[in-house]
Amino acid sequence: MLLSLGIIGAGYASTGSFIVKDVSLKGGATITVPLDKEIDTPAIEHAIRAAMPGHDILVRGYGIPGQQQGVIISADIDINSKEQLDALLTAISSSLGSPFKEGSYGIEFFGSSLGASFFRESLIAMLVAFALMALVVFVYFRTFIPSVAIILAAVGDMLAALAFLNLFHIPIGTAGIAAFLMLIGYSVDTDILLTIRVLKRKEGTVDERIASSIKTGVTQTAIAILAMGIGFAMAQSDIIRQIMLILIVGLTADLVFTWIQNVGLLRYYLERKGRT
Repeated sequence: MLLSLGIIGAGYASTGSFIVKDVSLKGGATITVPLDKEIDTPAIEHAIRAAMPGHDILVRGYGIPGQQQGVIISADIDINSKEQLDALLTAISSSLGSPFKEGSYGIEFFGSSLGASFFRESLIAMLVAFALMALVVFVYFRTFIPSVAIILAAVGDMLAALAFLNLFHIPIGTAGIAAFLMLIGYSVDTDILLTIRVLKRKEGTVDERIASSIKTGVTQTAIAILAMGIGFAMAQSDIIRQIMLILIVGLTADLVFTWIQNVGLLRYYLERKGRT
């Protein structure tokens, strides 16, 4: 958790933001170019970045499985600057190796104020969801340390996923915000399973109840990670791939935060209560 906080803090110190935002969150332009041939999207992205230094450029393909039908180029340009838009269009045309005429592409603009407003409201929604989850946990268990352990595990999962995205400079858009909301539910699932079995059940010793929880919980998480991995590998949509990636990283981190951190806190709590 401290490592994740360190990575996020370093990113904030260098960029002024604790996440890497894409165009939908910080404003800019998205250009969709239909194509009738396969292209190397990383090479196209590199060429446009070289032509427009200082701008964040993201190029992704779209189409049906096994067939690319075009590319989507996102850039954090000033939407009120015709010079920047013309420079972007020129760079795209040059990188594709053939000029395209007006009307042969689609373009969408996202104002910075709209992106900032959506980002702010998304954070509020996430905080409200997290607060309601914490409230339910406290009401159900009515004990401080076990409840805090569940909440800390969920926080750790989200911090780990966010640190991973920052470390590899992966931009987060609206889909990423949705994935973090989903991760709240995934995170507390195994923690609640563990806490109920250890505190509420009476059969067997504490170690036996923990071992039973690990068998069920790790199997559950492993199957979820496998399903997300298949989705990530097979999806043609970058939006779906972004959601899958965040969930994969968060669920992998959950194996540590649930079965090491949470188990340790529960054992500490039971030892203090003299119930081990």
